[in-house]
Amino acid sequence: MTRTNTPGLVRVLAADGTFAPTEAAEQFRPIIDALSDAQLEQFYHEMVIVRGFDREATNLQRQGQLALWPPSFGQEAAQVGSAFAARSQDTLFPSYREHVVAKIRGVDVVDIIRLMRGLSHGGWDPTDPKNGNTRIYTLVLGSQTLHAAGYGMGLVFDGKCGTGNVDTDEAVMVYYGDGSSSQGDVHEAMVFAASYQAPTVFFMQNNQWAISVPVSRQSRTPLHERAAGYMPSFEVDGNDVLASYAVARFALDEARAGRGPQAIEAVTYRRGAHTTSDDPTKYRTKAEEESWAERDPIARMRAFLENRGATTEFFESVEEESRDFSAAIRRRTLELPNPGPELMFDHVYTDDHPLMVEQQQWLAEYEESFEGGAA
Repeated sequence: MTRTNTPGLVRVLAADGTFAPTEAAEQFRPIIDALSDAQLEQFYHEMVIVRGFDREATNLQRQGQLALWPPSFGQEAAQVGSAFAARSQDTLFPSYREHVVAKIRGVDVVDIIRLMRGLSHGGWDPTDPKNGNTRIYTLVLGSQTLHAAGYGMGLVFDGKCGTGNVDTDEAVMVYYGDGSSSQGDVHEAMVFAASYQAPTVFFMQNNQWAISVPVSRQSRTPLHERAAGYMPSFEVDGNDVLASYAVARFALDEARAGRGPQAIEAVTYRRGAHTTSDDPTKYRTKAEEESWAERDPIARMRAFLENRGATTEFFESVEEESRDFSAAIRRRTLELPNPGPELMFDHVYTDDHPLMVEQQQWLAEYEESFEGGAA
């Protein structure tokens, strides 16, 4: 069930990069028209940078440097557009593939590497202001939607939305996939968000595959229609960064203003594997992959910028920066120190606990029993 031309689909850029808004996109034109050349180029810049980073991280995993890596290849436009749509006071709840969302919000992407390398339980401190109110990755499918609904309810209770002050009113955006949309957690989150009119935007990236299960088997109706039973819902071309930005900006503004939760289905495609433990050649055809490659979000945006007069020097500088960024990630990854054994006992309880002290002492004595004092 690959829908790319449905009547309600919001698309601004055609696959060849021409500016061709669909009828459903017209209401979002003021948001798009307000974008500056610098902002448009920044969208492209971040998509290219994260694709290079994603490729490098995949290579690191293949070389035994990471335990696992979930590629974001092909989903750059949905993530970049939505991340830039959020305001600094908003709180974002990612799943486990939103690498560029974390980067845009201020998270050092090496913290994602640390998580996937097994050096950290969470990756980064979501309460540290430098991380832009970005919660940590969630690998349990759909559970982050409950967290986001609850956080949004808290904003309602605390009077932090709907006051009319755009500089202080807050919203929440949660990312999840088409596979997660079949989880009961997601629907329970939508029930509570709708009941309490929580300022939560549910941003689903429909990348067509829940590991090896196609979206056509998961749902006999368009996924955005599921959400429409709870709240206003939009279908957007997730390979169009301008459409993703405009719809997410609108939805967040609506939520922040006190008009309740909103839902977005970004129709995109996971061009890489589900994770590096997956082999998509077992269930996808080459023809399907080639079809989606023709709708590549980066190529689409580049063509659009070229038509607007962006210079060759700009594109070359972005490519060079992407190479340098990826090289730095490799170097920093290989320099990461291994944590001490005490890490496994930290944060099990909020306060010191005698059981943790006992277990830590047992481990120390156990390791000392080996020759050389290490297991």
